Amino acid sequence: MAREWTVFSAECPSRQSLARIANKWTAMIVVVLHEEPLRFGELHQRVAGITKKVLADTLRALERDGMLERASADDGHPRYRLTPLGRTLHEPLQALQIWAESHVEDVLDAQDRYDEAADERVLDRR
Repeated sequence: MAREWTVFSAECPSRQSLARIANKWTAMIVVVLHEEPLRFGELHQRVAGITKKVLADTLRALERDGMLERASADDGHPRYRLTPLGRTLHEPLQALQIWAESHVEDVLDAQDRYDEAADERVLDRR
């Protein structure tokens, strides 16, 4: 009988996978690498704001999880590319990208309303 996994169980190893793919850097790397294999420096340029250490750590973790692989190109420089397993993440992560980009104004407006209300509550306590 095959074991059924659920992320709602504290012992379930799928929680590690969920944590990895829910990471903002993972999502950006997967979306960028879906277009084409890239060298480390190219990835670092495309994913603005990521440090080289965080990029290296994230790439290593994704490689360990079977999501990407390092492959030597004709020029001898290694490039990172998604594996078939990693490619299965593209659609759901791209959907998150599209949602985030199309709702950024809504989120910013909600944050402003929340912050204004919080400021008013602080003033009311004085």
